[in-house]
Amino acid sequence: MRIISGKWRGRKLNTPKNEEVRPTSDMVKESAFNIIQFEIEGASVLDLFCGTGQLGLEALSRGAKSCVFTDESPEAIALTLKNTALCGAQDSAEILRREAVAYLKSARRKFDVVFLDPPYDTELLGKTLETIFAFDILNPGGIIVCESRSDKPLPEAEPPYSAAKSYRYGKIKLSLYRRGE
Repeated sequence: MRIISGKWRGRKLNTPKNEEVRPTSDMVKESAFNIIQFEIEGASVLDLFCGTGQLGLEALSRGAKSCVFTDESPEAIALTLKNTALCGAQDSAEILRREAVAYLKSARRKFDVVFLDPPYDTELLGKTLETIFAFDILNPGGIIVCESRSDKPLPEAEPPYSAAKSYRYGKIKLSLYRRGE
């Protein structure tokens, strides 16, 4: 697992010791960042279910202004802290051990990009999306990038949000939602 592009390109990140944390594959991560490459520069990013922190760190490496990393797993938070220090990103990172829906309900700020990569065999992705739609935590023009199993149905977007596009990579699906201007 490594940073693919930007100022930390090639930097190897710490990986999980057990299967509690499932990192995004390099192929899916690279595809996601190719899709949203023009959304990253200067962006305020939220990496929910951050796991190792690799999605938020990739965004920071590519020019995002800041990233909030959240996860309820102690192992995930420990890995994110290590990887953030490894990249020297402490000044632009906020790392919180919080349950995702609880964080969204209490968030006092808005984001430009949100990464959602929850455990696959749960209902967390749907609940998290519905909470984002209800609490409107994206800036106008903001984007949500969701990773799920390719056969997982996702909720309908609620205005001012809309489903943008889905991309399939074998058993994995990336789904994008946008907030209207």
